Amino acid sequence: MNAILAKLPRHLLQYTVHQDYSKYTPQQHALWRYVMHVQTKQLQHRAHHSYLEGLRRTGIALDGIPSIEEMNEKLAKIGWAAVAVDGFIPPNAFMEFQAYQVLVIAADIRTLEHILYTPAPDIIHEAAGHAPIIANPEYAEYLRRFGEIGSKAISSDKDFELYDAIRYLSICKENPHMSKVTIDKAEADVLRIQQSITELSEMAQIRNLHWWTVEYGLIGNLDNPKIYGAGLLSSLGESETCLNSDVKKLPYSIEAATQNFDITKPQPQLYVSPDFAYLSMVLEEFANTMSLRKGGLSGIKKLILSKNIGSIELSTGLQISGIFSRVIADEDGKVWYVQTKGPTALASRDKELIAHGTTYHTDGFGSPIGKLKGINLAIEDMYPSDLEAYGIYEGKEVVLDFAGGIKVVGEIITGIRNLQGKIQLISFKNCTVTYKDEVLFKPEWGLYDMAVGKRVLSAFAGPADPTSFLNYPKVSDKESIPITYTAKEKQLHELYRKLRTIRDSKNYEIAALQSIFKLLKEQYPKDWLLPLEILELINTTNHQDFKVQLTDYLGQLKMNTEYTSLITQGMDTFL
Repeated sequence: MNAILAKLPRHLLQYTVHQDYSKYTPQQHALWRYVMHVQTKQLQHRAHHSYLEGLRRTGIALDGIPSIEEMNEKLAKIGWAAVAVDGFIPPNAFMEFQAYQVLVIAADIRTLEHILYTPAPDIIHEAAGHAPIIANPEYAEYLRRFGEIGSKAISSDKDFELYDAIRYLSICKENPHMSKVTIDKAEADVLRIQQSITELSEMAQIRNLHWWTVEYGLIGNLDNPKIYGAGLLSSLGESETCLNSDVKKLPYSIEAATQNFDITKPQPQLYVSPDFAYLSMVLEEFANTMSLRKGGLSGIKKLILSKNIGSIELSTGLQISGIFSRVIADEDGKVWYVQTKGPTALASRDKELIAHGTTYHTDGFGSPIGKLKGINLAIEDMYPSDLEAYGIYEGKEVVLDFAGGIKVVGEIITGIRNLQGKIQLISFKNCTVTYKDEVLFKPEWGLYDMAVGKRVLSAFAGPADPTSFLNYPKVSDKESIPITYTAKEKQLHELYRKLRTIRDSKNYEIAALQSIFKLLKEQYPKDWLLPLEILELINTTNHQDFKVQLTDYLGQLKMNTEYTSLITQGMDTFL
């Protein structure tokens, strides 16, 4: 196993699937071969120079769908790895994989009908689009850092609903047997949810930055940029048209965070970064706006609105992870009290505190924040002599009257300190916690654990210690629908298999090729890829009559505008 994969936390493994290499049909291998040969020729002068060299270094072959296992042997040499997943996974999980330097690869491959572009993630997009550019060390570090920051971005409650709808739409669109009614309804659901979102969450904004760089980025100068975004590198259509003058080119900046996109259509504008280092500068600029670095009341409010597992970190380093449900603050934005509901975990330095996991804090956690009333010295800054002077020590019954109006009355049992000696947590028995006339905690509820911290330094999505919540981020219940091939479709796949066997044997028996072509014309008059492959094989032979026959046949198929550019590109590439 690639050593990088061995370090993946357990909660990410729920998204991985086995790449069943035997399930790929001969037609799918031919589709991969066509795309890769056409793209490498087309991108020679259009893509960033790292692309072609990166194909070799990351184990991406041109003639067959890559094995992720074999890719990992190559990726290990540049400090990365790859895993197979089932289509779209939640954005936080996707970016966390990146933070661990793991490339997420959707194991499925697009259908021939969507060869130019598919909104669904597939192995062409993930392997041939993303993998080659990470061979560039500067870009790879940007991708890793993006994952590190992006996985902490706070989502709104609508973000998962939108992700789930987009996932289902991509599943529907890539199944050739799905009804138009079902697809239309899935598209309508995505549009409805998008229109209901009135404010972009942190996750929505950083997802936009990811789209306009990692997926659809251009690099260089505005007049003559090169392609590095995986969405463009893997799209036969947009990789050819994106550099045209009718596609607006904008200088990349943090403003791209507010520019939404439509995954089902070509992009009307693209962003150009002068170099990969500049990408990291914009990323850090955006990170400075995030609750991850700002904390405070606004960060807690975002966590409450997200209705999902999140964390805050106090000035003592204590981290509280759970679903935040309440905050008490004053008009100046000072936080005086925070509350979670349901299973909650406490941690320090991203490691759960012993005996303070979700099995202990099963019903939530609430604590005052800030200084005591009339005392300038915060509890966390008190030396032992100060604590003794204020009566804050073990075995002492105390009344802690906080400046925000929270009052804690109880007998101190013990405390937990951080490495610097600051108290992070104080435990009480026979404790009552009140806010004005409201009782927040009663003695009969058991022991009371009070967080210590004068400020909320950080607020971010997900648990501080990933092992605290193994069901985060949650998995979609929209499962992929396996394609069931008809007998006629299987017969077509068999023709592709026979042709591949002939190519591999380098024994181009004209009778066998003519037999394949005859059946193709009779049974599959819309298939253009197989006759193109036959023409490629006999192009250098002396069978001129058969060559003319195939050329004329492809010429007739080109009359269908759906196939015109595909056949033209194929003939330019293979002949």
